[in-house]
Amino acid sequence: MTGLLFLLPVALLLGGLGLAAFLWSLNSGQYDDMDGAAERILVDDD
Repeated sequence: MTGLLFLLPVALLLGGLGLAAFLWSLNSGQYDDMDGAAERILVDDD
């Protein structure tokens, strides 16, 4: 039972950190151009 009292806050903290990192990546524009890299390999610059 004491292990549960320790692991539950740790799990909630790690989940919150993961959610915060995901929301930061959304706000910083990490997912704006999903097709650009896929199409860039098909273009021949020569």
